[in-house]
Amino acid sequence: MKVTARQLNRTTLHRQLLLQRKDLRVPDAIRTVCALQAQSAASPYLALWNRIADFDAAELDRAFADHTVVKASLIRITLHAVATEDYPAFHRTMASFLRASRLYDHRFKATGLSIADVDAVLPQVLEFAGQPRTNAEMEAMLTERVGVLPEPRLWWALRTFAPVLHAPTGGPWSFGDRPSYVASGIEPFDGDEEESRPLLVRRYLEAFGPASEGDIGQFTILRMPAIRAALAVLVDELETHEGLDGKPLYDVRGGELAAADALVPPRLMAMWDSILLAYKDRSRVIPEDYRKLVIRSNGDVLPTLLVDGYVAGVWRPADGGIEATAFHELSDEAWSGLAGEAAALVAFLADRQPDVYRRYARWWETLPYAERRLLSG
Repeated sequence: MKVTARQLNRTTLHRQLLLQRKDLRVPDAIRTVCALQAQSAASPYLALWNRIADFDAAELDRAFADHTVVKASLIRITLHAVATEDYPAFHRTMASFLRASRLYDHRFKATGLSIADVDAVLPQVLEFAGQPRTNAEMEAMLTERVGVLPEPRLWWALRTFAPVLHAPTGGPWSFGDRPSYVASGIEPFDGDEEESRPLLVRRYLEAFGPASEGDIGQFTILRMPAIRAALAVLVDELETHEGLDGKPLYDVRGGELAAADALVPPRLMAMWDSILLAYKDRSRVIPEDYRKLVIRSNGDVLPTLLVDGYVAGVWRPADGGIEATAFHELSDEAWSGLAGEAAALVAFLADRQPDVYRRYARWWETLPYAERRLLSG
């Protein structure tokens, strides 16, 4: 079956709970969408606000506090919030890549330490992290173990691939600017990576399929032989569709495809929302002309306006409401829908951080736009 561009767009939004907010518990919603990008502490909260009916931010606070949802360096060497039961397999799948990304990096090599040195100190790190530890505490402990280094990159490397979680530190979004880390309780490199890899690929396809091999690689940064091996293991659980380029798109068997004409409500998406980053072909959600406007060269991914299922601009808090910058002219109906979302978002942010994402305001000075409106809260 050949799928159309709009059908792929609608199917992504359907599986990502963006066609209609759902009445789900926080861990169930996160499992449904696979993982939530958590580079900014606020982003998992805004992502769930867009996806859960009557979302109560306190429920995510509690989920982080009681470890039913955990935050860690995982997919694409970035911070993600995932359901706790998914963490072991996700970490096992990514650990060797995360380890190599740091230990073969010139910044780590400048320490003069060997990989054997790191392996030797890792059990001590995990024991020390039996209770939450700050960066400064971890650096001090490692200095006692290995001495003063010419470059302080040992903990920088370890905190990326060791099985440690970010421990809640308080603040409006559970995690502040000064992170704290705690051991996850799983053994480093425990279990079989080849057995865990198909689970991550399946979870990705449940949340983002149908998708190509390249899309899977974009989301996970797994190499193509590893992706193909995982797909081969899953072959009896999958079905394929014909993509726009004639190449196969993989999906879980029986995965629901949304109608191409499904109505899509406007949304004010969080920074780094996964729908903007989950595909090699960004045009599934981002028009090509806008890709470099919202995905910046330094890795920032701006909070976006989603209109008719596609990125149409960006937003930021402003005095009195939400400032919406549209890259093309929008209909009165679209503006009305965005105004309703803005009013709800202002109310949601009021008790947390009304000026969320303020540190990224510099990008707006150079953005082109067709319309810019202050949507009153």
